[in-house]
Amino acid sequence: MSVQSLVDQARLLAGIPQEIGPSEYPGINALLAAAVLRYGPSPALSALGHTMDFQTLDRLSAAFASWLQRHTDLQPGDRIAIQLPNLLQYPVVFLGALRAGLVVVNTNPLYTAREMEHQFLDSGAKALVVLANMASVAQTVIPKTGIRHVVVTELADLHPQPLRSLINLAARYVKKLVPTWHIPGAVPLRRALQMGAAAPHREAAPVASDLAVLQYTGGTTGVSKGAMLSHGNVVANVQQSASLFVTYDFHDGAERLLLPLPLYHIYAFNACLGMISRGCHTVLVPNPRDLASVVKAFRRYRPTGFAGLNTLFVALCNDEAFCALDFSELKLTMSGGMALTMAAAERWRQVTGVEIVEGYGMTETSPVISVNPVNANRLGTIGVAVPSTGVRILDDEGRELSAGEPGELVVRGPQVMQGYWQRPDETAKVLDADGWLCTGDIALVTPEGYLRIVDRKKDMIVVSGFNVYPNEIEDVVAAHPGVLECAAVGVPDERSGESVRVFVVRRDPALSEDALRQHCRANLTGYKMPRQFIFRDSLPKSNVGKILRRELRDS
Repeated sequence: MSVQSLVDQARLLAGIPQEIGPSEYPGINALLAAAVLRYGPSPALSALGHTMDFQTLDRLSAAFASWLQRHTDLQPGDRIAIQLPNLLQYPVVFLGALRAGLVVVNTNPLYTAREMEHQFLDSGAKALVVLANMASVAQTVIPKTGIRHVVVTELADLHPQPLRSLINLAARYVKKLVPTWHIPGAVPLRRALQMGAAAPHREAAPVASDLAVLQYTGGTTGVSKGAMLSHGNVVANVQQSASLFVTYDFHDGAERLLLPLPLYHIYAFNACLGMISRGCHTVLVPNPRDLASVVKAFRRYRPTGFAGLNTLFVALCNDEAFCALDFSELKLTMSGGMALTMAAAERWRQVTGVEIVEGYGMTETSPVISVNPVNANRLGTIGVAVPSTGVRILDDEGRELSAGEPGELVVRGPQVMQGYWQRPDETAKVLDADGWLCTGDIALVTPEGYLRIVDRKKDMIVVSGFNVYPNEIEDVVAAHPGVLECAAVGVPDERSGESVRVFVVRRDPALSEDALRQHCRANLTGYKMPRQFIFRDSLPKSNVGKILRRELRDS
């Protein structure tokens, strides 16, 4: 049986549709309009202790759209950069920009001046919405770019009084989180919303092929590139992801998703839009590294769903306050963004009573490619391909491989990007004329039709001609009870070409290199054995918590 046939069979057995039908929503704007019509007074979003309903989200995003159209010279198709953490302002500004016909450039709030300058120049952004906490960096960059309109917001700008003033003043004067800044002509967000509310906006009517988002890749392999995601890409992927909710007890308008991962990242971005489209409540946590705030949100909102990644699961399960929580209403935990280790998955199940369902995606695919069905979860895999997604496994010569044989995962579907912004050469390297996208990941298809990632092609370690995949090494090392987290990388070796080096953060301070070596010998064949173990107090991570192997290789 071919790889695609096995993939189709797996969907069928899990009760997942093979294809998504024509969308009733021509663009992302329509997702909001339908949700407002059906769920108007219901809670839509919460952040920093305040909740916004769907009607308010509609009203405020319309006001921002009106301000953009009536008080700037921005035209449909112009790019607007949004540089905000998980606050209520983010969805208001994002949806308002789309309703005005603009293209959103999601920008990491923790970017350095150099990274901001590259992204603003590359995207051709003409406007910026930025948190006051980061405005001092933005002011040094803006004169070097084409940005002409700047909107600045403070943490609690959309909260009612007196909470708004208490939070904003505490951030500015008590916690000293807002360095002095001066950006000539900058408009406070609250002022922009007041001006926009004075007159109606003209609702943009995008078609599926219209560009919605420039979602920049992490830039771990060269210059960061903007993946062009159309309205059709994003809406299709929301629809594809929603089809998997048939595999568990999901109720439109009733679920509560706790989302600590940043909305500027495509994983959280898709999850939030999916919840909006289903009339559900998304609880935003501005800083996922602040475990106390995650625990507080769990306790207050008692979520039915949680979206995280491996490092966050590990950190939470080592937090006493988190382990003491009541998880009786939690029904679903989703993992993405990096490989899920078996040790982390098992510990999460012990603490919460809920299995983690792992999925997989890319910036270039809006992002979801596959997810484990809740009713047929297989730990150690990334699940079944979402509907309308074609799958191939290719060798280095481009030949199709059979089930069980590892090769590069290549996919096709309505969620695949239009290409990289102004980089046709880079686009041609990964996307062919028939719409097949080379993921750069080494994967195989199991006999049951599930996908399993072996590793990133670029992270693969070659020891004496044998392929060694860091994910496998990390899974073994992480299973040792004395290990908190770890990362495996390849380093040059005169005898074998490369050897395996593992960086380890200890859970047990007494853990020794010899104990780890014995543990690995019992679980790994000879050529996969780590040559070195290096103990660290912490491992370098991206802003969403993904361990940065490249930095470890370079250290």
